Amino acid sequence: MDGERREARKAPESLVQLASVVRQVGSPGAREKDFVSWGACLGDMEGAMELRHLRYFVAVAEEGSLTLAAEKRLHTAQPSLSRQIRDLEYEVGVQLMSRSVHGIELTAAGRAFLDHARLALTQAEAAAEAARRAAQPIKPTFAMGFLTGQEVNWLPHVTSFLRDELLNVEIRVSSDRSTMLADDLQRGKLDIAFLRRQQQADLEYKFVAKEPLVVILPSDHPLAERDAIDPHDLVGETFIGISRVPCVLRVVIDDYLQRSGIEIVPHLDGVDNFAMAISLVASTRSVALLPASTQNFLKWSVVSRPLKGEAPTIDLAVGYHKANTSPILRTFLSRIDDLTARISSKARRMSGPGSAAAPR
Repeated sequence: MDGERREARKAPESLVQLASVVRQVGSPGAREKDFVSWGACLGDMEGAMELRHLRYFVAVAEEGSLTLAAEKRLHTAQPSLSRQIRDLEYEVGVQLMSRSVHGIELTAAGRAFLDHARLALTQAEAAAEAARRAAQPIKPTFAMGFLTGQEVNWLPHVTSFLRDELLNVEIRVSSDRSTMLADDLQRGKLDIAFLRRQQQADLEYKFVAKEPLVVILPSDHPLAERDAIDPHDLVGETFIGISRVPCVLRVVIDDYLQRSGIEIVPHLDGVDNFAMAISLVASTRSVALLPASTQNFLKWSVVSRPLKGEAPTIDLAVGYHKANTSPILRTFLSRIDDLTARISSKARRMSGPGSAAAPR
């Protein structure tokens, strides 16, 4: 009877293999000296590993803190999360995490486990999304994602360009940060996304535009009276620093300031979304360097001005999963060059000398 119970509780093959890989990393050469005969113990415990354990582990690993992971990501109590992590380590058979003065750190086994855990979660979500789509095959869908602010520039053109193809298709539109859009492409939740390039496996990108950075500042700020702002005039101003999470933008800003011979220490650093940055500009009378597309949702009390000289630019691309076989996606990709040429031509007609008007 015990043997039958163990057989019924066996985990999916991928999770069992995951545990096996990590045990090999975490305990090289361990045999008879394994604590409480791990081989026999794991025969009973492997079946209890669930996807939720992987989600908990990935959240703690990415936050570097049990407290932050419990409160911000998982919305659960820290003691419960600690218990789940201990259960996972018991099932895998090796220590995955350790506490230090810097917070939670991964062991060598934990680092190996993290890569496989992320892959397992991605595959599970992709499988669920594929099943949901297959359950409603009557009306096909085409899901588009946009970096926040870019939907104003690109969505009308895309839908107009694909008008015939989208007649009997359910269109889904969302906006978010590039990192989240890339994750949704990876999981099959989106067909295309207008975003900054991310280092994500299985995604392909097509360049569509270079977007200049502009100065965002209060409408009654003395610098707002100028047609264009010299970057050196930003020295001494209260400066809003962008988070390193959208690392592409942070790198462009830092590189531009360095090339201009300017050293600016942000008074407020780590802002991780444009709406927050614009609100801080208004409330603290600060200045910020942001992509020109943020002009699409400025408050009345905040304005933008172009930079003097050669302004820094940040690339915008269309991303898609290379395994996506959607016929609408293939049609869109075959026409993307015409679309970008049309929008660039329109932008040039709308923009006067020195203008930072979007779209770009």
